Amino acid sequence: MHVIFEEDGHFKAGSILSETEATAQVEAASGKRSKIKTANILLRFSAPAPHDVMSEAETLAAELDADFLWEAAGSDEFGFEQLAQEYYGHAPHPAESVALLLKLHASPIYFHKRGKGRYRPAPAETLAAAKAGMEKKRIAAERQAHLAAELAAFRLPPEYASLIPRILIAPDKNTLEYKALEDAAASTGLSQLRLIERCGAIPSTLEFHMATFLLEYFPRGTGFAPVTEPIDPPELPKSNVRAFSMDDEATTEIDDALSVEWRDDGTIRVGIHIAAPALGIAPGSELDRVARERLSTVYYPGDKITMLPETLIHHYTLGERHDCPALSLYVDVAPDLRVLGTETKLEMVHIADNLRHETLEVEFNAGTLRNPDFPDYPYRRELEWLHDFAIVLEAGRGKADTIERVDYSFKLDGERIRIEPRKRGSPIDKVVSELMIFANAHWGGWLAEKRVPGIYRAQANGKTRMTTAPDPHQGLGVDQYAWSTSPLRRYVDLVNQRQLVSLVQGTDPVYPPRSEQLFATVRDFELAYDAYNDFQRRLERYWMLRWLIQENVHEVTASVIREDLVRFDTLPMVTRAPSVMGVVPGSRVRLAVSNIDLLDISFHAEYLETVASPPDSAAGVS
Repeated sequence: MHVIFEEDGHFKAGSILSETEATAQVEAASGKRSKIKTANILLRFSAPAPHDVMSEAETLAAELDADFLWEAAGSDEFGFEQLAQEYYGHAPHPAESVALLLKLHASPIYFHKRGKGRYRPAPAETLAAAKAGMEKKRIAAERQAHLAAELAAFRLPPEYASLIPRILIAPDKNTLEYKALEDAAASTGLSQLRLIERCGAIPSTLEFHMATFLLEYFPRGTGFAPVTEPIDPPELPKSNVRAFSMDDEATTEIDDALSVEWRDDGTIRVGIHIAAPALGIAPGSELDRVARERLSTVYYPGDKITMLPETLIHHYTLGERHDCPALSLYVDVAPDLRVLGTETKLEMVHIADNLRHETLEVEFNAGTLRNPDFPDYPYRRELEWLHDFAIVLEAGRGKADTIERVDYSFKLDGERIRIEPRKRGSPIDKVVSELMIFANAHWGGWLAEKRVPGIYRAQANGKTRMTTAPDPHQGLGVDQYAWSTSPLRRYVDLVNQRQLVSLVQGTDPVYPPRSEQLFATVRDFELAYDAYNDFQRRLERYWMLRWLIQENVHEVTASVIREDLVRFDTLPMVTRAPSVMGVVPGSRVRLAVSNIDLLDISFHAEYLETVASPPDSAAGVS
């Protein structure tokens, strides 16, 4: 006896070897034996052979029309043998019965399974909806195949024009466009990014990198909704000092200014004046939400994305020839440059001048300091004294730096880039950085002393982190360091300024101990700040590669830092060059530069020769 039975959702044929009331031992044509439940047997027959029945049934099933069967089946539930008899007009042969069974099983939108070998025709409206769905899928599949074929031929379908770069960065993987891109990438053996590039959809690598960053961090754009200019409290006392700032030409968010008063008793009062937006940006206000969302100004070569709207910046920036609200830290200094005392005030400060690095550095530099033959210039006495004081402050931190370091500025003129070296630790840098470090460390200590919560930047074992605890900053050599001197550019500085203002005014702090808002700000700021800095580094690296192309540079000299890590001599570029492995660290080498890729922001550096070995090395690789 032969049988047709259902197993794991499939119909199979075999011969019964033995059978009980509940089970049967069946042997398939292949010789494989199975134990099945008798309840799963759908058809029994004595001839022909099971293999022949299944082979003929599959041929017959291919000739059957599901629509005709659905029309003929009526509306009631039926068994497959019953329909086979009606369809063929005679007692069906095994192959005919099995053919009907296979067709019914393969047509689920026409026939709903009701039990072992039994089915019910789908209602007309259900079938119509199912057919419409299948047609929709067919059309979608054809469209997907068409899009994939176009992409594989490196032609960009118009549907993709508005999807780039989103489809590469944050795609909706359920769309036809993404599925087609995935198919085309697989067929061409290219990454999705490279495929889109081959289709000519990335004409500007710079615009692509910008759009990629903005898509993730500024999805609603970099503009601001209209804001109302805040009004400062009218009761701020007016200071008698005339302050000046020192910034580069592009700076609009002037957070800090300095003043120097010469006193009759020989002491000097230094004023560190910080813009005071905390006086007008109320916690939880619309302006605060704007700053809280961005958390920091984003800097990159040629431009920036400010944390605050231009109207607000203009209101609080320490612009020259204006009386500006400021949080001032006054430092009383003895003639021998010892700090005698400090005082913090909220006041209106007259900003006499905004000095710009580009012009100031020509006059105030290492070569002109204390040079009696150099012509006089504005604020010379103040600047030279501040430089002496800064050296004392630096030494007091145990951080006197005798190593010459170089910073670089990136200046764009259309599509051309200038990368200009600037010695780190110049008199301007030293004055500004030391006084800001002093202010941040002092105010951080004041918050800690008064047990007012603040946000600190701590460093231990080379690792820097944000914290609400006044932990040491080993890199700076201070007991605590609370960012407070850039409230127009960093949200944590604005938060700390609010806490300092509460101390000056004798009011309850805006953020009480264990404030969830403070913890959340620390968490969100670190994530945003790291992302913004990474973007700045990527764009700087991009423009360095553009500079190499622009200047037709194919060889460079570099210093080996360690293993395969090298630092270029004339660019702020640190990269890996595997071919320098084995060269003594500290050696200067010559490298060939090739395969510059502005989309990946990558290139290849190949070791050519050792130019100079380090002084303490007896031998190098040549």
